[in-house]
Amino acid sequence: MLGLQYFTFEELWSPMVFFFMTAVVILYFYLIGPWKQKHAPQEAAATWIQKLMFVAGAFLYYMAQGGPMEMLGHMMFTFHMMNMSISYLIVPPLILLAVPAFVWRMMFSKPFWKKLNFLMHPILSLLLFNMLFSVYHIPDIHDFVMTHFNVHRLYYGVMLIASFMMWWQIACPVPEWNRLTDLRKMAYVFANGMLLTPACALIIFATTPVFATYNDPQVWAKAMGYCVTGDPMRLLTLFDGPSFFNLMKPVEDQQLGGIVMKLVQEIMYGSILAYVFFHWYQREKGDTEDELPGPGGIGPAGAGV
Repeated sequence: MLGLQYFTFEELWSPMVFFFMTAVVILYFYLIGPWKQKHAPQEAAATWIQKLMFVAGAFLYYMAQGGPMEMLGHMMFTFHMMNMSISYLIVPPLILLAVPAFVWRMMFSKPFWKKLNFLMHPILSLLLFNMLFSVYHIPDIHDFVMTHFNVHRLYYGVMLIASFMMWWQIACPVPEWNRLTDLRKMAYVFANGMLLTPACALIIFATTPVFATYNDPQVWAKAMGYCVTGDPMRLLTLFDGPSFFNLMKPVEDQQLGGIVMKLVQEIMYGSILAYVFFHWYQREKGDTEDELPGPGGIGPAGAGV
């Protein structure tokens, strides 16, 4: 299917990534179970929805960054953008809301984190994530990152942290660390959508292939070294490049990838915008006192940014 039959089980499923994500899930259930009972018995327990969200987030991240979708993301730009959407637009809010407030307090209430509060300023986190994401999709930078594996790991790691910092401003589950009003949250979500639009538009409306990773066999083979064992250049003796696996022409694949990214972005931002607006409207009517788990800095009761 889509050429996956030509690769080994280890190459498709990345057992080390699987075991790491499994360990993360086990740690989560330890923290909300035995650890909570011993150290924070008075705290509210995680709901079944939170548990489901965490497992779903961990599974989606594994599929995008370690499972077969990662392999497909090195063959088709459309799958690459699906993986980016899952990793940075879907997984972070799932994880943030899945982890109970007492865990976040335990992790980030230490004095050390106060020194880094400036990094959690809403505007800084907004600009940092969107800058990293947009710069990554400049063709020369994208191809460089995709073919230099240490840079690839570092850049993806920094971008993941930046995505959590950005989503923290909207979906932080610790009420006392909330800093933005509902109206500001809505403006924040809208600004996120606007800042990502130029990168998506440049990809969607490009009339020629701009990423060598998906149209130059030599660059593609080098990039595949991230997924396959041994010398990736051997792939050129078996296949004529990414076109062997691609169901579309490179420019069509590129345009569809940009559309997928923009569509997922609009769905995610539109959903959270509607949710925030609904709760703001309800509070304005005096029907509820609940506050959407909102943004805030890292630190105790108002110490966050």
